[in-house]
Amino acid sequence: MTVLVLGQGGREHAIALAISRDPAVAAVHVAPGNPGTASFATNHPVDINDAEAVVELSRRIGADLVVIGPEVPLVAGVADAVRQAGIDCFGPGRQAARLEGSKAFAKEVMAAARVPTATAVSCVNLDEVAAALDRFGAPHVVKDDGLAAGKGVVVTSDQQAALNHAAHCLDAGHRVVVEEFLKGPEVSLFAICDGQLALPLQPAQDFKRVGNGGTGPNTGGMGAYTPLPWAPDDLVEQVGREVIRPTLAEMRRRGTPFQGLLYVGLALTAEGPKVVEFNVRFGDPETEPLLSLLTSPLAQVMRAAARGDLSGFGGLEFRRGFAVGVVLASQGYPGTPTTGGPITGAQAPDGGPDPDVIHAGTALAADGRLVSAGGRVLVALGHGETLTGARQAAYARLARIDLPGGFHRDDIALTAAEEEAFNAMSEPNGPSAKDSRESPEDGGNQG
Repeated sequence: MTVLVLGQGGREHAIALAISRDPAVAAVHVAPGNPGTASFATNHPVDINDAEAVVELSRRIGADLVVIGPEVPLVAGVADAVRQAGIDCFGPGRQAARLEGSKAFAKEVMAAARVPTATAVSCVNLDEVAAALDRFGAPHVVKDDGLAAGKGVVVTSDQQAALNHAAHCLDAGHRVVVEEFLKGPEVSLFAICDGQLALPLQPAQDFKRVGNGGTGPNTGGMGAYTPLPWAPDDLVEQVGREVIRPTLAEMRRRGTPFQGLLYVGLALTAEGPKVVEFNVRFGDPETEPLLSLLTSPLAQVMRAAARGDLSGFGGLEFRRGFAVGVVLASQGYPGTPTTGGPITGAQAPDGGPDPDVIHAGTALAADGRLVSAGGRVLVALGHGETLTGARQAAYARLARIDLPGGFHRDDIALTAAEEEAFNAMSEPNGPSAKDSRESPEDGGNQG
């Protein structure tokens, strides 16, 4: 089959690369793509938020399947236009994409489906926000109701900072959702859905704060790893039973079945897993390490989901071991990043493309040099039989890459790796990794 992937970031690079490994795929196209996808796919300079342009490109290249990466075209209804053109499309339609496009709507669906989540209040002015902050107390969790590129959430004990964030959201014409704080490590669980059935991927964890130890402002994510040795053995089964299946049933009841990728952001609280947020597409940067371990034929699974029938697949398979992804970011990120800086060392030792260097915000200068073109520039992947080995491989790969002013976190998956090393040295009946579910900082509604 011929597959078109829409998007230009690290998520889309990772998706397209995984699709290219599917033996049923003859050609991969990416729009607009990046220099990384150009090494194995055909890039097209198309506005992916323009439904007519996407349909025209799909027809011109003979696409059998269109995969929509980012949330903006999904919320805009591009998937609806592709399906109306008679082309299989992996991604929810406009109405189903409201699960990410509006946090208030997602809360409404969760309440109807009796999905465990944080108690929340939807606010339309600062007086309502202030009353909600007083009701829930600190730490305060304030969320932009609309799309905010992963930066719409503030978790703070400073009530004025919470009010300032709310005012910024309200000034943009968005409602504000104020939630109770959920204490516990956060976990990302993705599921490929056909409207009724769901195939979950293995859990992952990302690191939202910009600085080591969970300091500084929220970002789109500074790194991720999978699987999670400390997660409960029955986590995927429990979330499927209590969250995913009830949500899919509620969306069907509303006449807007969800077909695509449901991202469930969870907090593992003392009362059990609770939903922090829903997204309607693969998360970034969790997708990069997750899909690097996937052995199931991704394009075939996506096409089956797009056609509303995953019954032919019993589950998704992953190769053994761990994967760690570390983000290289531009100076100034997550504020205004410095762009145009030359990037060296991103190739494999033989000078060819390195499949474990995922391009997120890169471009080619007029002279053909690779340069930075965004806040998150690259993701360096590492794999290993142990989490410690995977971390070492990721950071060794990153050490070969140079970007003036670029920076990264040094502690991606560090706590879990230290726990792994401790357990390896313990007595057989000593402490288990599952006895400690502490992550460095990423508990607390940060989705």
